[in-house]
Amino acid sequence: MALPPLVHYATTAEYRTHYERVYCRGNILTFDGIRVHFSPGKFGHMFYESTARNGIKDAFSPVRAQRIDWIKATLENPTAALFEGWDKTLRQYDATRRVAVVYEDFVVVVAMGLKPDGSLKANFVTCYQADNSIGKIRTSPVWSRAVCLHLLVGTP
Repeated sequence: MALPPLVHYATTAEYRTHYERVYCRGNILTFDGIRVHFSPGKFGHMFYESTARNGIKDAFSPVRAQRIDWIKATLENPTAALFEGWDKTLRQYDATRRVAVVYEDFVVVVAMGLKPDGSLKANFVTCYQADNSIGKIRTSPVWSRAVCLHLLVGTP
């Protein structure tokens, strides 16, 4: 699978405008028809990193931002490998979180929910280059729509 081209802008504001236009105001659907919602507030989480390694994201990362179009391409790619997400608080896999991997070690995580009609919707959680954790991600349980729906609907 060919990598999507990197995006090169001169300013952080141009990346933010791109993010808001394509993701926040766009209509992003996964390859299997699930609408993914993006909030403007996620921009900092996605494209900033910590300079003090204390978890506080205080510096814009052009390297992360250049992969802005990889998010949409990953979500829309029918060959994406799909895995259950890890809930670090509960220390267990969560079938209502979906991790998609297509390009290198780049992962996109979404949290599933239900629309009023009972169909799935998703909220963007994060994306990152999983250099250190890709092996663990690729050995996670495979994501299942049926299992996810079962958990969300809460049927016995």
